[in-house]
Amino acid sequence: MVGVSGDHECRHPVAGADYPGTYQELLAWFPDNRACLEYLERLRWPDGFVCPRCGAGACWRTGKGLLMCAACGRQTSVTAGTIFHRTRTPLATWFAAIWFVTSQKNGVSALGLQRVLGFGSYETAWAWLHKLRRAMVRPDRDRLSGTVEVDEVMVGGVDVGTAGAGGDKVPVMVAVERSEGQRLGRMRAQIAAAPGTLQLVTFAAGVVEPGSTIHTDGARGLRRLADMGYTHHDTTGYDAADKSAVLPGVHLIASLLKRWIAGTLHHRVSTEQLPYYLHEYIFRFNRRTAHKRGLLFYRLLQQAVATDPHPLHDLQRLGDAGW
Repeated sequence: MVGVSGDHECRHPVAGADYPGTYQELLAWFPDNRACLEYLERLRWPDGFVCPRCGAGACWRTGKGLLMCAACGRQTSVTAGTIFHRTRTPLATWFAAIWFVTSQKNGVSALGLQRVLGFGSYETAWAWLHKLRRAMVRPDRDRLSGTVEVDEVMVGGVDVGTAGAGGDKVPVMVAVERSEGQRLGRMRAQIAAAPGTLQLVTFAAGVVEPGSTIHTDGARGLRRLADMGYTHHDTTGYDAADKSAVLPGVHLIASLLKRWIAGTLHHRVSTEQLPYYLHEYIFRFNRRTAHKRGLLFYRLLQQAVATDPHPLHDLQRLGDAGW
């Protein structure tokens, strides 16, 4: 057995050093499983190995490539408990999939991923994308701050002659930072149990830092935000000549979200899976100004090794019947 050092230097990602800049570099960097495992090991344990059982840092590498804790003897692998857990597909293929997902401005559909990677079934590509979507949002992310717009939008099927919350549309709560020049910052989104409820107040309090300024429409229930540590401004939008001008940030996000669902996903989105499609949309929107697509690849891999496996039967249990 060979000893594994736990004191290697932890570096911030640098273009050309910690993540590939092109697909050709990706192929050169990760030609086999060993190269992929070494990269994942540094992502999962940037400050050195940590035993998942006892927390000790010293370990040995077994002949089978597993890491054995020197304190308790627990054997583990760098992929155990991650979305790559027990995968039979070469990690280089996973890395290629993550590259295609992050390098395309609008992402890729399951059918598109199936074609480019040569999967034998649509189901495999669909499962991989949903595993990756569950890794796209960190639970410990910072809350929004500054000036924030908060509102509810309706997303889903198109019903002729139906407006607002009619038909099979789904209420989605949206919050987005806005600068003085109307430039948008980060966003958050979450499905509401029902349209027009006080759940929007709870959502705002959960994603916006106290002390921030929140802009909403004229809904009376949202006025209680002023008593919850926020500076609250509301503008009635029901009778406005241009409703999109009342909360322009939320309106733009809703428009882009619907366009993405129609253009990239071809409306193949189920209500049950919509939260995870929102994860992908948030991941992309909040990183839309990134000039290095390789950095998105790095970030998603970094979050993938901190995300539970989500086996296929759990993903399928939610269904995937499109609108």
